Amino acid sequence: MQWVLKIIIIFSISIFSFSQDFRRSIFVSGNEGYKTYRIPAIIGLPDGGLLAFCEGRVYGGSDFGDIDIVMKHSKDKGNTWSKLFTVVNNDSLQAGNPAPVVDLKDPNYPNGRIFLFYNTGNNSEREIRKGNGLREVWYITSTDGGITWSKAINITLQVHRPFQPKINPLYIFKEDWRSYANTPGHAIQILEGNYKGRIFVPANHSAGDPLPDFEDYQAHGFFTDDHGRTFHLSESISLPGSNESTAAGLSGDYLMMNSRNQKGDIKSRIVSISNTGGEHWDSVYFDQNLPDPVCEGSLINIGKKKGKIMLAFCNAADQVNRDNLTLRISFNEGKSWVKNILIDHDNSQKDNAAYSDIIRLNKKTIGVLYEKDNYTSIEFRKVKWR
Repeated sequence: MQWVLKIIIIFSISIFSFSQDFRRSIFVSGNEGYKTYRIPAIIGLPDGGLLAFCEGRVYGGSDFGDIDIVMKHSKDKGNTWSKLFTVVNNDSLQAGNPAPVVDLKDPNYPNGRIFLFYNTGNNSEREIRKGNGLREVWYITSTDGGITWSKAINITLQVHRPFQPKINPLYIFKEDWRSYANTPGHAIQILEGNYKGRIFVPANHSAGDPLPDFEDYQAHGFFTDDHGRTFHLSESISLPGSNESTAAGLSGDYLMMNSRNQKGDIKSRIVSISNTGGEHWDSVYFDQNLPDPVCEGSLINIGKKKGKIMLAFCNAADQVNRDNLTLRISFNEGKSWVKNILIDHDNSQKDNAAYSDIIRLNKKTIGVLYEKDNYTSIEFRKVKWR
């Protein structure tokens, strides 16, 4: 009888704890001028504010079309949010894959400078993989917390390798990259070691004609060591089909990139480890402890414990549907994931909880910005993980 009572008490505490998690709908499809909102990204500012970005899709859920990059600001750790601001408008074409990061190491900007990397495209992904169109890479910056933004700078020639003589004679590279996308979610800055100050943006591309099972795709990254004046490409990882990626700095000069397997033959995340700050990859493997239904994931560094970097990872931890959104914690730099917290689950929907981005709010709390209810909203949730 005592054991039954203990189980009831534990269950009651668990239910109470879950019910106290903070949740807000930030972008609601059909509101504020856009039919659909997708591809969330979130960063923290030096003053404690938060910026939440996503794609505002004017006419519907399609990945290509009239798509802007939109933003909201919170000054109270996500309790309340500003009205919507359109940050990038590419006329009637696509601007997407917002990848924000705050540069905290540029002496010219002691209060930090925000970089927002993004992609534009003049055709659908399917057609661009066939060679009919072009994806480009840009960034804008802000020094006032996202209130105003700089003129856009095109860095396609530095970080992309398209063979497009009919579209632009400058875009002639022997690699013939076609589709191209930044990480869905935040970019990162390395804060310690030999690569301190480096801004690293996970990305992916397709190369040559489309191949079966998406084997024309490979993940890579690009980076700047001089605060955006020049950019360099990382080595592509060796696994065909590697696609949308996220990254985090580890101890020393190590960096982890975590990618989805577009092939879908193995329903787990792909992990790549670099000891050169993301320039080259020392090992690439499937982490069977991170199931994935061919979706996106988000990885962050949340501090150190006993000299080891602690990591948080969030994705739709399911091998069939975009559901079972789960936050995982590692105390040993991703070798194992010992704490698993279910964020959202509803098996009545195929795409209940899909893309997400996460941010450390304090020592005990992580913020999760994620797509909810078949892409009808993007929600923000605070989760106490310890």
